[in-house]
Amino acid sequence: MGLVSVFWEILKKPTIGDVVRELLIFIAPLWVAVIVGVLVGWAWKPKWANIGREMFMDCSGSKNSAPAESSESSSSGFGSLPSLNLIKFQLSSAISWISDDGPQKDSFFLSPTLHSNCSSSQNEKEKLGFLTDDDLEHLYKLVEEKDGGPAWIHMMDKSTPTMGYQAWQRDLEIGPTQYRSRTVFDDATPEMVRDFFWDDEFRSKLKWDEMLLSAETLESSPTDGTMVVQWVRKFPFFCSDREYLIGRRIWSCGRTYYCVTKGVPYPSIPRKTKPRRVDLYYSSWCIRAAESRKGDGQLTACEVLLFHHENMGIPWEIAKLGVKLGMWGTVRKIDPGLRAYQTERASGAPLSHSASMAQINTKVTQDYLRSLESNSNDSSELETHNSSEKPGKNNIPKLVVVGGAIAVACILDRGLLTKAVIFGVARRFAKIGRRL
Repeated sequence: MGLVSVFWEILKKPTIGDVVRELLIFIAPLWVAVIVGVLVGWAWKPKWANIGREMFMDCSGSKNSAPAESSESSSSGFGSLPSLNLIKFQLSSAISWISDDGPQKDSFFLSPTLHSNCSSSQNEKEKLGFLTDDDLEHLYKLVEEKDGGPAWIHMMDKSTPTMGYQAWQRDLEIGPTQYRSRTVFDDATPEMVRDFFWDDEFRSKLKWDEMLLSAETLESSPTDGTMVVQWVRKFPFFCSDREYLIGRRIWSCGRTYYCVTKGVPYPSIPRKTKPRRVDLYYSSWCIRAAESRKGDGQLTACEVLLFHHENMGIPWEIAKLGVKLGMWGTVRKIDPGLRAYQTERASGAPLSHSASMAQINTKVTQDYLRSLESNSNDSSELETHNSSEKPGKNNIPKLVVVGGAIAVACILDRGLLTKAVIFGVARRFAKIGRRL
């Protein structure tokens, strides 16, 4: 009753300004508590945070191994609490995202099939040796669901009169969220779709990819079709634009095309503050003929299986929310672009350099692909529902996280982040807390 009476006295103030001021004074300690709760919840991330830092230390060389060990030992006395270095790492990542200055210093280094290796030997690969059969093997296992990763969780199922689209996602212990999609284009050949996705000149000219500001070919090999391209992509106004240095190559097995694109090191292009370079980037397709959605049994459609992930330099939970909200709006613009490309090609327009490079493929046999599959007995599966959440010992009180988000939303009401985004991220962290 005492609390109710205090609130009643506040509400009896003569003006709204007085009421707001008294409420702010009354709940200020609570705000401080919940904001601290948000920061602690932010730092209480999955295990890949520490693993990524350890991998970074390993990539830095043996000279840094001793300091890394001493740092680990110095933080081990906190028992079940996470390392204070982890909290520092998370806060620095958040500050880096907000200020959006400088290169990506917190990128995670993954295996060569997912990302360029951090060893010095990569500098020797600037002569178009970026992409090897290891990349083909990795993509093939993704296509056949034999990569050994966690199950894919269904996200959406959309369609237009001439295109069908399905999407899945999954989270690994290390790295950003991965996405898998299946798109079926009616009345399209695999060769046309292959050239369409490779054709940077048409992509820039028609602007069907509205995020692409510029694209330049740095190197290309007439032998196996390997290319190195530089992209600059437009990001929202509160982020700087992003630069990508992408290596890409196509393998073909009959009329099935395995198209690999990923971020590669390219020392001759210096890193700039703006646009900010994205080091961790993987986006690869399997393109093949498919039965028409008309149900006539004819292979007149084209199926595209896409596997994509990247570290854009913003908190991954916010990136995940943005992808979920904007995915279909972006994807549905691809089909009109493809139809315009078909019309231009039918008119006899000459091939661009990028499209001509798409027709230089490394041919492999089905037996060779089967041999790649037999190298591993691991498998992953698709799920059409959310995976069950397992209880753990490091639960983050959901009320603290959501309450903190409410306070932060009120504080940032005049800023660039909307309440919807903040609340969405809070729900994500609350779920993470229950899984830990």
